[in-house]
Amino acid sequence: MSEQQPQPAFNIEKIYVRDLSLEIPHAPGIFLERDAPQVNLQLNTRSDTIDKELYEVQVVVTVTAKIKEKVMFLVEAHQAGIFRIQNVADSDIGPVLGIGCPNILFPYLRETISDMVTRAGFPPVILNPVNFEAIYNQSQQRAQSGATETKQ
Repeated sequence: MSEQQPQPAFNIEKIYVRDLSLEIPHAPGIFLERDAPQVNLQLNTRSDTIDKELYEVQVVVTVTAKIKEKVMFLVEAHQAGIFRIQNVADSDIGPVLGIGCPNILFPYLRETISDMVTRAGFPPVILNPVNFEAIYNQSQQRAQSGATETKQ
């Protein structure tokens, strides 16, 4: 009689905004500018183990809008979630934390950024969809090539 393997389990325990900031360094004059701003976006993900089978994942985005060299606004948001992941092989945890969890958090982050920018008096910034699988694979390749370089 063979013993059955426990089934993998994935649960969202909590989704929350961990950190949120907005700066409008040139207010009120910046609101009188008529030129279209240049918008720059930086996006990162990170994950930490909280406890056995319990992880916090964050998607961090910084949006900077400039008109010429003047910063129109800068908004940064850390959208986070606590996830319970059970009976998943160690080799599969990385993709779950680096791809699956950020895909769950991203729609919340999009709404947070859009809402914050709108409340600041600017037209909404709608973040384009993100391919977290490609980002994860690139970071894995960089880590592997970095490990290869240090060994040589």
